[in-house]
Amino acid sequence: MKINVKKLNENAKLPAYGSTYAAGADLYACEETPVEIPAGETRFIHTGIAVELPLGTVGLVYARSGLACKQDLAPANKVGVVDCDYRGEIMVALHNHGKEIRTVNGGDRIAQLVVAPYYVAEYAEADELSETVRGMGGFGSTGKN
Repeated sequence: MKINVKKLNENAKLPAYGSTYAAGADLYACEETPVEIPAGETRFIHTGIAVELPLGTVGLVYARSGLACKQDLAPANKVGVVDCDYRGEIMVALHNHGKEIRTVNGGDRIAQLVVAPYYVAEYAEADELSETVRGMGGFGSTGKN
């Protein structure tokens, strides 16, 4: 699948896969100066790119496991959604879950982008729903014996 990427800043880096079978392509910070993220706070980090996703796909912005585990930085919204008709800059709202100030520099890998297909559903109001074994059980109900 080919995805057109527009650099909005000459220092921007195109998304890149870290290994042959990686599902997510790394997104890179495109900042002129270091961005400090105090403990418990969130900062929007520029990537300097816009993408043209194929119709019927969505870009899902996930945390990078190393950054989340070692630096306490992860997307504030858990999973960002880039719709296929969006043509603006991809921004990553990085939240510092730790107790120390963290710094993001231009060129740092800050998140990963997974491109996936999606369905557009037609939602119809119904008086009743079909029966299942699970029924209305939620929030841990399937782990009970």
